[in-house]
Amino acid sequence: MALTPNFDRVAERGVLFHNAFCVAPQCSPNRASILTGRNIWENEEAGTHASSFPTKFTVYPGILAKAGYYTGFTGKPWGPGVWEEAGWPQNPAGKEFEPYQLDNLPEGVNSTDYSRNFEAFLDSCPKDAPFCFWYGCHEPHRKFEQGIGAKNGIDPDSVHVPAFLPDLPLIRSDLADYYYEVQWFDRHLGKMLDLLEERGELDNTLVVVTSDNGMAFPRAKANLYEYGLHMPLAVMWPEKVSGGREVQDLISFTDFAPTFLEAAGLPSEPAMTGRSFLDLLTTKEEGIVDPSRKFVLSGRERHTHARPDNRGYPARSIRTQDYLLIWNLNPDLWPAGNDLGPEGFYDIDGCPS
Repeated sequence: MALTPNFDRVAERGVLFHNAFCVAPQCSPNRASILTGRNIWENEEAGTHASSFPTKFTVYPGILAKAGYYTGFTGKPWGPGVWEEAGWPQNPAGKEFEPYQLDNLPEGVNSTDYSRNFEAFLDSCPKDAPFCFWYGCHEPHRKFEQGIGAKNGIDPDSVHVPAFLPDLPLIRSDLADYYYEVQWFDRHLGKMLDLLEERGELDNTLVVVTSDNGMAFPRAKANLYEYGLHMPLAVMWPEKVSGGREVQDLISFTDFAPTFLEAAGLPSEPAMTGRSFLDLLTTKEEGIVDPSRKFVLSGRERHTHARPDNRGYPARSIRTQDYLLIWNLNPDLWPAGNDLGPEGFYDIDGCPS
């Protein structure tokens, strides 16, 4: 597996959640749900990929900013999508901090110097002001540089090949390249944790580490199967949270916004359908802590522009501790998606898998 010592550091000092599920298996709709605390079908245009974000929806960074928090982001915020035309003064995730870039990088690795930009954010933060920062690493995201994993010591023969992928050298190499980009994310995370520790802020900072959707492989990203929805999640807050625990409760990404607001001592917005899990953090219990968390909901509309007239391929799902039910709203499209149009086949991302 990919080596993620800094994700592990957060999990060991905090809580490792084994059953966290994104609201949509794609970036922009799921990020909108994180920000609003609402399901994708409650977010109108923001509930689909590469669309717009209506200003009528309240987002947790805006609420925190009004309460005196200094907010910002580096890397990928809410997107892809159009927020300027919708009337937002800045991205819904907060103020952009992108002063530093890297060069001489592998193909597919974004030039954003995430950790140095976080340092710039901390340097600009008013003295004694609370802060909220969004680290939106572009990696791992296709297109990967082919062979970059093996070049950096990741043995393709050692990777885990999911049962739904063919166990072939090309697939193993592709997975090793994916691991390389996961480790790129983790290295910057480690630098950010070190910055907080050096400044004496780590113990009083709520650190949440997760992903916005599953890995970019068939039957994973953009699909309502386990590899598309089931996310890693580690949370630490040394001054408030007993570390070294593992929790099995079902967590929806709609739960993040109300959790952050409660942690800041602020009330949840009535329109937020998510549910704070701060109680799961502040308890000392493990396993299933709150049996009333019986299910999570997810959905999708469209991911690519591969269907005629930019139409969707809508589906919904409900996940319990034991089962996953997927409702395909257009079963007539299965299994081919739709008839082959005049343009022929679409090469969605050029990946070997």
